[in-house]
Amino acid sequence: MKHSLLLVCLFTGLIAKAEIPEKTIQATINAIQTKGGTDKTLIEAGVRQAAHLWQTQDGTDTEFQEFCVNNYITTAAEKEQVFQKVSHYFEALWGHFNEISLQLQLNLHQDNGPLHDIDPMFGAYSPGAHLINDFYNNKIGFIIALNFPEVPLQDKEKLGTDRTAWAYARLGDVFTERVPAELLQAGAKAESDADVYISSYNIYMGHVLNPKGQKLFPEDKILLTHWNLRDEIKANYNKGKEGLDKQRTVYEVMKRIISQEIPTQVINSGAYDWNPYTNTLAQNGQSATGTPEDTERYQRMLNNFHAMQAIDPYAGKNFIDRKFSGEMEVSVEDVKALFNQFLTSPELKEVGKIISKRLGRKLEAYDIWYDGFKPRSNLDETKLDVQIQKLYPDAGAFKAGLPSLLIHLGFTPERANEICDKIAVDAARGSGHAWGAAMKGQQSHLRTRIPSEGMNYKGYNIAVHEFGHNVEQTISMYNVDNFMMAGVPNTAFTEALAFVFQKRDLQLLGIENNDPEKDKMDILDKFWSLYEIMGVSMLDISVWEWMYAHPDATAEQLKEATITLSKEIWNKYYAPVFGKKDETVLAIYSHMISYPLYLSAYAFGQIIEFQLEDYLNGKNFAQEVDRIYRLGRLTPNEWMIQATGSPLSVEPLVHALQKAIKK
Repeated sequence: MKHSLLLVCLFTGLIAKAEIPEKTIQATINAIQTKGGTDKTLIEAGVRQAAHLWQTQDGTDTEFQEFCVNNYITTAAEKEQVFQKVSHYFEALWGHFNEISLQLQLNLHQDNGPLHDIDPMFGAYSPGAHLINDFYNNKIGFIIALNFPEVPLQDKEKLGTDRTAWAYARLGDVFTERVPAELLQAGAKAESDADVYISSYNIYMGHVLNPKGQKLFPEDKILLTHWNLRDEIKANYNKGKEGLDKQRTVYEVMKRIISQEIPTQVINSGAYDWNPYTNTLAQNGQSATGTPEDTERYQRMLNNFHAMQAIDPYAGKNFIDRKFSGEMEVSVEDVKALFNQFLTSPELKEVGKIISKRLGRKLEAYDIWYDGFKPRSNLDETKLDVQIQKLYPDAGAFKAGLPSLLIHLGFTPERANEICDKIAVDAARGSGHAWGAAMKGQQSHLRTRIPSEGMNYKGYNIAVHEFGHNVEQTISMYNVDNFMMAGVPNTAFTEALAFVFQKRDLQLLGIENNDPEKDKMDILDKFWSLYEIMGVSMLDISVWEWMYAHPDATAEQLKEATITLSKEIWNKYYAPVFGKKDETVLAIYSHMISYPLYLSAYAFGQIIEFQLEDYLNGKNFAQEVDRIYRLGRLTPNEWMIQATGSPLSVEPLVHALQKAIKK
């Protein structure tokens, strides 16, 4: 029996659906109106949502009706009182669960020495997995669903600036589905296992050979896939033939990972010399036999799919819809239409020609990461490493330097310290991430990889990105008007501020770019970067759609499908610009393994970043960032309108590029 089917069979009996008859629903609505309820539309929404969630073990039809009539709140004053109490309770619960999870995953995320088998077991445990179901069992969930029912997306868009209505709507998002805790725990474990797999997937580049059997990289250079491999390609655009040789070699490594022909002996180990072109091994000058990784990468993807698919019957929608219409509050069809509009822009060919001319050669597949429009591409990264190592020898030094970064961006010393006091800095085991607070009184955590000799430029660049997340996380938690509105519409909006910060990484080092071509180069860079991430996002969506169409697929079949889909998307959107067909580079992204369907957030983040940057131009940066990120969890379009005055769109970026090309 397939894993997903087994999970469904095991847990279906735990919660039996009770279909509340329509006549009972109507009788309940009428009884509440008789009791004093005046808004029939709101009463009906609450009763129907409670009926949707009601299970056999919760009571009979008569008991359902009695419960609704007894617990429906008929006055605005009492409703506001209950809302404030519930908000306080949820902040306490979610905040402390967040702190527990932070501690349980501490050794997985921080560089605290070798991992033991016990570490991922604790890291996979989700302390809050039972909360929602507990609140159905004790009826709290039904009281909230009855009085604060879910507001459909199209109705949320009409709430405008009514903050109370928005806060009530966000409480209405809490009790919309009923998933067994065991399935939530299984989902958390699948993602945690995938994250451990990826965070330990290092390539010892000092033992990687070029076609001539030569070693190109320092003995101690270790790169995490895919992030550091990608960054190594970016770092070699200003290094002539030697840089080109390194880039091509890194891409050969990537292709072996995608095809799973990479020998297991070279994953997170420097025991062998490896030639990725011939896929051969040597040890102490003698040839050795390698064992291909085979399908491990794709099995992790399947494990995530099986865990999410098992939840689908209880959620009432599949994982794709939950991720987009639910979390992002933009339908997957609208996302694909927006991405397709951009990916077919005729201006892309013009940008491709500009890059080819600047490189003095035809484009190669890895040039999706072309970094030559950025001012850092003309700088010596080795010198940057030395400068940053002196500034930030360890996590404590970077923590101490955070307020000065905000002051450099225009924040007052008082405000800079107020924000930075709520941010902790840790040395990361993986590439780094930002972990936000979930209640007032907690710190958010900034994590980046810090080698023993001190932070290097790559780690600093990532750290500045994560710092942008932390600033958002702090403002949208501590300065929003109500806890239920804390946060941002979806992950794309926190990515946007992270990108805004990351762009200023050199400026924060006191390195200014006085190039008169700067604005033009910035537009070209944004356009090309969005081109890269949108294609990868389309592949991520396509792979999940394929898994839903082939739920019984094996890891081998998924591998072949992913490779085929990556070629199809490449041929549709990239071959016309690059002049090369059937490239698989889009399939290298680690996010597809450890962060299911997250990549689209980066694409939206870059669209939002451009609109934010365009809006912030000429304004007080610090004041506007402080204002905008207090808006909290509006829907994406409403947030963008209130933040910048314009809805979310790729058109401003396209128009800006057209002007840049003409110049």
